[in-house]
Parts: sequence; C-alpha cells; structure tokens
Amino acid sequence: MFSKDVFDQDCRQCKRLADFLCEVKQAYPNYYAKPVPPFGVKNPQLLIVGLAPGMHGANATGRPFTQDFAGLLLYETLYEYGYSNQSNSESLTDGLELRNCRITNAVKCLPPQNKPTAFEINQCNHYLATELKTLPERSVILALGMVAHQAVLKAYKLKQSSAIFAHNNQHKLPHGNTLVDSYHTSRYNMQTKRLTKTMFTDVFSGITELLAKNDG
Repeated sequence: MFSKDVFDQDCRQCKRLADFLCEVKQAYPNYYAKPVPPFGVKNPQLLIVGLAPGMHGANATGRPFTQDFAGLLLYETLYEYGYSNQSNSESLTDGLELRNCRITNAVKCLPPQNKPTAFEINQCNHYLATELKTLPERSVILALGMVAHQAVLKAYKLKQSSAIFAHNNQHKLPHGNTLVDSYHTSRYNMQTKRLTKTMFTDVFSGITELLAKNDG
C-alpha cells in the first residue's frame, strides 16, 4: 500500500533501534518487532500522528495503538465520530477498518523506554514528510503529544516557534491543512487526568467542524 518513501519495512537507519528490536524479538518471539507501518485509508482527510510503537502494543501486533492502553480512548473516539467500524483494536485480524482516517507514528520503530533520541526522530522524519505530501488539500493532522507536534513541523520545514504546542490548539499549515494538538492518550496522561475523555472528545468535535468547513 505504501511506497518505500513513506514506509520501509527493511529500514535499519538507526542502529540503536535496530539492535533493540532484535533483542525484543529474542525475548518475545511471537511479537511483530519490526518497523510498524501506518494504518488506514489511502487518501485520508484526517492523519493522526503518534510518538512511536509501544512495546506490548503496536510493536507486538504490527498496527499502531493496537492492544495498547493508549489505543483504548483513541479507537473508541474514532468509532464515535464515524472514522472506524468498531470501537476496539486488538489484532491485525480483528476486522477493524478506518474511514477517511490514517494513523502513523513520528518514529516507526520501538525505542527503549519509549523514548526516541533526537537523532532517531530526525532520521525517521523524511518518511513523515513524504506521507504528509500525499494528503489531500485541506486535511487535518492530529498530533498526539509534543514529539509528534514537533515532527510534523519539521516535516513541513517550519520553525518550531511558528506553532506552540498546547492541548486542542489549531495551527494553519501549507496547502490549507491544519495541525491540531492533543495530549497523548497514554496511560500516564489518562491516570493523572492530564487528558480526560471529555477533553479528547472536544478535540474531535473541533476536527469535525474543521473538516465540515473545508468541505463547504
């Protein structure tokens, strides 16, 4: 589905990540433990950008935010707003399909402690930059967390100071696109109430209004 400019299953640009994936595969032979591809439709009006695959989620299953705590609220909300055919994501064979939406990550490989280095984020950024170029005009990019936000700006070759990250902020991008920020749907953010279901719903309500305005 994706050209190698958007996603390369054989990418080994970052030695630390490649070595770590080998270690993980040895410890968990049934895990996917490879670069994780984007998931969703070919020409989405909504692109969701996460940080990186989770150890026992996307890294295990091969699909972003799948079988992962961070995916619970995300997929539930996508279903509520008509972007998917079911509210949960458990495996590659669970029948889940996205509508007018795709999910990708700023870094395609699992990083140790879920913390990619600046070098690794930069090395992976050309994939995101190419993916963003495939979006239709007047699309919405939802960045889950600061790293994703910064990666989107870098992919557009924009200064970090041109758009300050804050939950539910909206920023104009080239081609009539809009960057929308949200706190990440991580376990930590949910348990500390930094992000609540209501706050995340508000983000999607804003996205719905944006896309309706763009269609008009």
